[in-house]
Amino acid sequence: MVRELAGRAGARVLSMLGAPVSRYLALRALVRLPLPSRPVPRVLGVDDFALRRRYDYATVLIDVETRERIDVLPGRESDTLEEWLRVHPGVEVVCRDGSAAYAEAIRRALPDAVLVADRWHIWHNLAEAVRKEVAAHSTCWAKSGPPPAEGKQAATTRERWQQVHALRERGVGLLACARRLNLSLNTVKRYDRQGLIKFREGRGC
Repeated sequence: MVRELAGRAGARVLSMLGAPVSRYLALRALVRLPLPSRPVPRVLGVDDFALRRRYDYATVLIDVETRERIDVLPGRESDTLEEWLRVHPGVEVVCRDGSAAYAEAIRRALPDAVLVADRWHIWHNLAEAVRKEVAAHSTCWAKSGPPPAEGKQAATTRERWQQVHALRERGVGLLACARRLNLSLNTVKRYDRQGLIKFREGRGC
């Protein structure tokens, strides 16, 4: 009961069952319970987690096939993981993140083990790669779609473009243009370097 509910809740349930104990006694009994012995997994999952973000970290070891926690190691240094792997032989496959420290520990302790990336990092890296690729070709996506419908926004865009270029032809600087037209400097820079055709199509907005 205490193992499932911990101290306060376990003591409360035990009292209802006719075995009143204090939560401190329940916790002492819980601490005295022997840790279960788990076999060394064939496929081991290795990942770090924060005990206190940016200050204190630990390493969790998981049996990937049964999804049971095998052990928790202090820190996330390569020497700690290497020592555990040498004391617990039998791991054939290691599923890990991109940590260079973990990779070095596995290479030294298990030179014949197969290293695989875990599913979360594969999807995360794929999403980041797609995001960067889409951002790099944002102008291409704008050109491939149909032109936006004429409206107030398009008219305002053309008017601002014309105002910026009229001032620039008179030798007015970019910062001065931004102040006179009450626009941000980045907006003025964008209008200054784009041709009118793009703005007529709504691609410079």
